Parts: sequence; C-alpha cells; structure tokens
Amino acid sequence: MNPQAKLIFTISLLLGTTITISSNHWITAWAGLEINTLAILPLISKYHHPRAIEAATKYFLTQAAASALVLFSSMTNAWHTGQWDITQLTHPTSCLILTTAIAMKLGLVPFHFWFPEVLQGSPLTTGLLLSTIMKLPPITLLYMTSPALNPTLLTSMAILSTALGGWMGLNQTQIRKILAFSSISHLGWMTIIISYNPKLTLLSFCMYALMTAAVFLTLNSINASKLSTLMTMWTKAPSLSAMLLLTLLSLAGLPPLTGFLPKWLIIQELTKQSMTPAALALSLLSLLGLFFYLRLAYCATITLPPHTTNHMKQWHANKPTNTIIAILTTVSITLLPISPLIPTTI
Repeated sequence: MNPQAKLIFTISLLLGTTITISSNHWITAWAGLEINTLAILPLISKYHHPRAIEAATKYFLTQAAASALVLFSSMTNAWHTGQWDITQLTHPTSCLILTTAIAMKLGLVPFHFWFPEVLQGSPLTTGLLLSTIMKLPPITLLYMTSPALNPTLLTSMAILSTALGGWMGLNQTQIRKILAFSSISHLGWMTIIISYNPKLTLLSFCMYALMTAAVFLTLNSINASKLSTLMTMWTKAPSLSAMLLLTLLSLAGLPPLTGFLPKWLIIQELTKQSMTPAALALSLLSLLGLFFYLRLAYCATITLPPHTTNHMKQWHANKPTNTIIAILTTVSITLLPISPLIPTTI
C-alpha cells in the first residue's frame, strides 16, 4: 500500500476514535464511528485476495447496520425526551436498540459471527487494530450509557460470550480465529461488570489491549498464522517464543501474571454485588479459554515439528527483538504487583 494512503487511513482511524470518545452529542459520536469504519476498510482489503475482499464486505455490512441502529436509537430517544446528549439516554426502547447496536459493533454473542471471519481475512497488523482500537469507541459509548442499560440483558450476553468464545476456539487451527474467539470471551468479562463498576471495564480493556498487542506483534514478527507454522518458531527465535508463552498464559488470566488482575477484581466486584453464581460461571468458562491458550503455548514452545512434514525449515534469525514487543511483553507479564493501588483509583 502507498505510504501516503496508509498515513491518511491511520490518521482517520485516530481522528474517528477521538471524535467518538470525546463527544457528548449522538450525531458526532455516530460520525466518529463512520470515519473509523471507512478508514479500516482499505486496511482490511490491503492484499487483493478474495478472502480479504470478503472480510471487508462482511465488516462493512455489519458496521453499517450497527451504525444505523445507533442513529435510530438516538433519534427515538430524542423524539421522546428532546435530548441528544449521550448520557441522557432514558427511553427503554432506545436503550434496547443501543445495546443491540453496541453488541454488533463489538462482536458480542449473539452478534459475534462476523468477527472471526473478518479477522481471519485480515493481515495480522489490521487484526490488531480490529481487536483493540476499533473496540474503544463502542466501549466508550457503553461506558457513558451504562446506568440506563438493562443489567440482566448485559449479564446474559456476557456469560454467553464467555461460553461461546471459549467453546468455539477449542477446535481452531488458524491463530487469528483463535485470537478472535479469545476477544469475544474477554468482551464477556468487560460487559458483565459495566453496569456495576464501569471503571473496571476500562481497566480490563486496557490490560486486554496490552496483552493482545504483544501477541499480535510477536506473531507478525515471526510471520505465523497457523499452528503448524508456529511449531517451527522455537528454532527460529527461542527468546521470543519463551516470552510468547508467558504472554499467552497472561492472556488466559493465570496468576501471578498481568491478565489475572482484571479477572480477580471483576470476580471480587461481582461477589460484592451478590452475583456469586455469575462470578462462578465466568470463572469456570474461562477454563475453556485456558485450554486453547495452553494449546497455542504448547505449539510455540514445547513441540518440535516432525521431520516428515513438507514445509520449509526456517533459518535461525539473530536479529534483535523489536523494542515495542519487548516493552509490551514485559508489561503483559509483570503488572500484577500494582493491584494494591487499583482500589484507591477506582
């Protein structure tokens, strides 16, 4: 892709995200979402491959439908209350439509079908943008409207997302699809707590973005998109694969790594809100996710490829690890000791 075009699309992405997260009016928030959608489409279909074009088409249709629902929800609310302010969403029908729209934008169950397909058809760097930056504006809208939304509906969608994200990721061999189902599962954790402690949702999203960025950039640097290519990584970049093992375990939420911090705080808050069954269900369903993270980690670090396979052996590269990957990986592993500071800031 032309560097000037890539720069324009990247600036448009940042602009759209900034407009949405800083707006108080529904129309400006909607305009930011539209700018975001139009900016990411060329990055998805960067390689002129049928799967990339299909992914871009699916993404466009889903996001256009979700944006139309956002507009419809805000217009219905303005019709009944006279308010265009995002925080003044009070009409029950508008709240229900907005919940549907944001679930479509994020890829929450039962509107999750587009996300694994789009991520599978995108390059790894675009997949990183889809999993992190593109989720920020809808989560911001969810944060601002959370007092008006139905907690029972959000809890049901969250538990279903965690269940399906873990269940459907079990038999995948494509790494991008595994990471897509991992994203759906993590969104369940973020959604269940939004009505009770919205700041925990933002904390969880920040931690998830850090860990996912470390995983995606590591996979991009070794050019791995399938489990079979991941198996040859140990001989190619031993230190990087060891770090990937720890980052994947952190993403699974194992103590004493960073990923355990948001899950620990969310379970604690759910227990305080007398939602112990929901906390128990989420904890048990996260074991499904742990299985496929362990599978990825096993392929990356422990197994050696059999000599009968017909793929090319990778040369051992002595190039230094990217500084950004090193910083993100360190943060993804070592942030748990800051947990005593969290209750004072939330």
